[in-house]
Amino acid sequence: MTKIDRLYLQKREHEFLAPYAAKSDFTRGRVYTELSHPYRTEYQRDRERIIHSKAFRRLEYKTQVFVNHEGDHYRTRLTHTIEVSQIARTIARTLRLNEDLSETLALAHDLGHTPFGHSGEREFNEILKDEGGFEHNRQSLRVVEKLEDRYSSFPGLNLTWETREGIIKHSSTNHAEVADYAPDEFPSLEAQIIDFADEIAYNNHDLDDGIRSGLLDFSEVKNLSIWHMGIDAIGGADRLPADKDQQVNMIIRSIINLLVSDLIDTVAGNIKAMNIKDYADIRCAEKLIAGFSKDIHEANYELKKVLNKKLYKHYKVIRMGIKAQKVIRELFNLYIEFPNALPDEYFNRIETEGLKQAISDYIAGMTDRFALEEHQKLTEPMIKV
Repeated sequence: MTKIDRLYLQKREHEFLAPYAAKSDFTRGRVYTELSHPYRTEYQRDRERIIHSKAFRRLEYKTQVFVNHEGDHYRTRLTHTIEVSQIARTIARTLRLNEDLSETLALAHDLGHTPFGHSGEREFNEILKDEGGFEHNRQSLRVVEKLEDRYSSFPGLNLTWETREGIIKHSSTNHAEVADYAPDEFPSLEAQIIDFADEIAYNNHDLDDGIRSGLLDFSEVKNLSIWHMGIDAIGGADRLPADKDQQVNMIIRSIINLLVSDLIDTVAGNIKAMNIKDYADIRCAEKLIAGFSKDIHEANYELKKVLNKKLYKHYKVIRMGIKAQKVIRELFNLYIEFPNALPDEYFNRIETEGLKQAISDYIAGMTDRFALEEHQKLTEPMIKV
């Protein structure tokens, strides 16, 4: 009987994964030295550390588009993250990339997101504009490097270099933090596919949630090029069920499959055209390897424009956003005026991190529900503190 230990798993990576995939035994390591686990690779350990983190659990009550109490069936930041993970794993497995690393990055990509979705992030960015602004990928890196406190021997989660690099570089290299992560190199292909898995997930589940909420005009959605592509991929409108909800489910599944398949085919074509032979070629390539074909890129861009105009700027979503931004700004100002109102964990960071950073870390980590409760406790006299 073969013993399935870490050495066996590392050997399997070299036998099965593509030459340009990230191999776990070639990691640049962790900031704080630890013994390797006997049965798990380094990227598997990273994945489990993220899943067991407090920041990951809080994603359940953080907004995607619709605030949590708006309805039980709308996506939250956690369900979005799970969808991104599923898509990323499919892409990685098909391209023979390191599925463990891609899944790890998918699970970590929104750990630093604020409460109240992008409305919250925009408000944070405005509040902190004189301090360099706020961006959730930077905050995600801060969460795993400093803010999580599960271990007595080091701050953060002590993740591998490749995971930390993928968190800060998967969607952009325009961050000061990139200076510590090979700024002149592209990240692994496992990291590159995360931005596209993220986009595939949120475009399509926002489309789904927008239709079901009634905020998106279904007659306008039916005019989208990507919608017609999805129907064509099924085999035509005659193959659609009579029930409208089932139609929507079927077409959106088809669109997701179309986008995932196109990404896989495009990446495979780029690898061949750019003569990518190994992992070093990915990092030193002339451009990013991951991307969509021209037709799919244009159809997907059209979808994004409609979602931005008709869903994200719908007056009901804007009204939710106004309330969210008001809560965040008022909380921030209250803590600026009364720093002693911060929990000890964050108050004690003021001396080393600065007051605004300590406040930002505290509020950014809140769930929607906790932020609303904290705002009530600090502003409404009849609410117990």
